[in-house]
Order: sequence, then structure tokens, then C-alpha cells
Amino acid sequence: MRVLLLLLSLQAASPAPPESSLGLLLRREVAQGALAQVRRMDPAWHPDQRDCAGLVRFVFRGAYRRFQPERLATPLWRDDRGRPADFADAETLLTHSFVPLGRDEATRESLRTGDLVAFRQERDSGPIFHLMLVVRPEDKAHAPTRVVYHPGDKGAAVRTGVLQSLVTDAPVEWRPVLQNTAFLGFFRFKEWM
Repeated sequence: MRVLLLLLSLQAASPAPPESSLGLLLRREVAQGALAQVRRMDPAWHPDQRDCAGLVRFVFRGAYRRFQPERLATPLWRDDRGRPADFADAETLLTHSFVPLGRDEATRESLRTGDLVAFRQERDSGPIFHLMLVVRPEDKAHAPTRVVYHPGDKGAAVRTGVLQSLVTDAPVEWRPVLQNTAFLGFFRFKEWM
């Protein structure tokens, strides 16, 4: 919990960027929104929408609502036919609203706040996609890059962890490494390319 408070205080304490730095403002707000859900889920986040993709949708919308509300006149997401949509599941987000960046270590080192770490787990009932939201401090010397995610279970809490710990300590199927066939790669919101 102390790490979360430190990350939030570092982001809040950093000087305000110039007006033209909308992307930076949006990324900061995505980070703050995601980390806030770890402490206490916002009641405005509908319980039926609480899963990994729901977290992404909720914090991105919150960032745009604060810094570019006119953008929300059209939904942020695309459906499976490429049309604007308010709802998109994890697979649809990856396919139509985010761009793959790569799967290697160099890509992992270049991630920015708001990027996604994506997995596809094969189950008897069919594939399950899972997303983790990247939160990278602006000054890497003060804190490690983290991931924030909802595990998808009803009533579960939003969780966070250090990205590098996923690489070395997570069960093999959850490691963001080339050898893991369940790891789809790192992704970035198309509008932020």
C-alpha cells in the first residue's frame, strides 16, 4: 500500500505539463484512476463491468472525461466490426482499439503508462483473454513499473504488482516473456500512437 501512495504522491507532486501535453495528462490520469481502484473501487464503476477490460474502459473514460470530454461524444472503443462502441471485451479491445507493440524485452522497457500487457489462456470452455494496465512512473529512479488489473472474478479486488516480478516470479503462464505462448504481447491505445 505504501508503494501505491508513493506512486500517487510522485505523480501529484510533479509539475503540471504545458497545455499542449494532452497525452501526458491523459496517461497520468489513467495511472491515478487505476491505482485509485486498488485502494477502493469507485462506486461509479458498475459491478457488472468489473473485470480486466472493464478496468481499462473505466479509467480511460475517466481520463478523457477530465481532460478531453468532447472526445467522449463518440465512444472510445471499436466493436468487432470496427464501429464506435461503448462496450468492448478484452479480445475486442486488443483487436480493434489497441495496436500491438511487440513481445520482447526491449518493448517491455519502452512501455508507457496506459499500455497493456495481454494474455490468452486456453480453457475447456474456450479462450480467455486477460489485460493488465501498465503504470510507469515518470521518473524511473523513484519506483518500478507496475501493472494494475482486475482478476475477473465477481467481487474480486483490483490488484497491482511490479512488472519485473511478473517476468521472474509469476507462474509460467502469466509471464510476459517470449517463451510463454499465452503471452500475446504489449499493446498501446491506437489514438496514442
